Amino acid sequence: MDLTNIVSLRLNNQWLHQSPALDIPEIVSRMGALQAQDFAMSKWALGIRKPGAFETEIETAFNSGSIVRTHVMRPTWHTVAASDIYWMLDLSAKRIKGSAKGRLKELELTPEVLSRSYSILEKTLAGNNHHTRDELVSLFEQNSIANYDNRMSHILILAEQDGLICSGKIKQGKTTYALLEEWVPQKSNISREEALEKLARKYFSSHGPATLTDFQWWSGLSLSEVRKALNLIQHDFLSENIGSETYWFSHTITSSVPENTIHLLPAFDECIISYKDRTATLTVDHHKKAVTRNGIFHPVILHNGKAVGIWKRTIKNQKVTIDIHPFDSFTPSLVAPLENKIHEFGVFLNKEPHIQYHS
Repeated sequence: MDLTNIVSLRLNNQWLHQSPALDIPEIVSRMGALQAQDFAMSKWALGIRKPGAFETEIETAFNSGSIVRTHVMRPTWHTVAASDIYWMLDLSAKRIKGSAKGRLKELELTPEVLSRSYSILEKTLAGNNHHTRDELVSLFEQNSIANYDNRMSHILILAEQDGLICSGKIKQGKTTYALLEEWVPQKSNISREEALEKLARKYFSSHGPATLTDFQWWSGLSLSEVRKALNLIQHDFLSENIGSETYWFSHTITSSVPENTIHLLPAFDECIISYKDRTATLTVDHHKKAVTRNGIFHPVILHNGKAVGIWKRTIKNQKVTIDIHPFDSFTPSLVAPLENKIHEFGVFLNKEPHIQYHS
């Protein structure tokens, strides 16, 4: 196995080339979690893994509570299946909260302030009365809890870690917050060891071939815990050494991806962000064009699994404009499949696509 094989295997394993006929929550659960701070792009991250899906189908899954968006693992926004949220929070919350103590002190978010904040959230969101972030900021300020230095974000993240809130229904195109135990009542209680095994199995089944270092980066777990997790599942997986690294992957994945295959990846897609070492897909020279210094992952165009450019979408009324920025000049044979993928994206959004190429 070499880097070319790794790319092909990952495209198959991440369901970017072919995927079975599963519903959205099943896709999310299999992936474990999908990074989702860009909400619009996080919907395309699911659409690209379910050919023929529409954006409204993804929104329906959010609005039903079968998938939720919350802070877990590293931590940042992730889309997770409702059936997985409780054990994932149990696995990562203590570490995330511990790392935030210094910042909470700087922001004067004392136990008293947090207790008052939680009481406001419980009272306001009760009865599945979902509110947007802006609505909550206004309400908190009315109750003398100021939002200087973005305090509200820290309050909300902490409330997510404590299992109080998660994402709710979409309201006029904006995300909202809900009380977790109202919105996702089916709580699953499993041991920490079971949770470690479950997370590792999901990651290497859906993201492999991947290394232990990749898994640690993605999960945010300690080195000792990722080693323990891998030991629990390794008998069910294949492994192969490349240089000094050992790559783990599922028995069932295949590597056949046709030539001249294009993928229009969303921002922060798992195909790139879920690996500590991204050189199989993104060369060192191109990395700085696709990923900013402050960690923003642009939407990327893949050709045969390799990043060849970035793209941006702008929506106005019933039109979506796609700006294409190639890393190098595109060959004519690449343009046709690319424009087919852009057409698919337009269908997903139910918008008319217009393409602009930039040198």
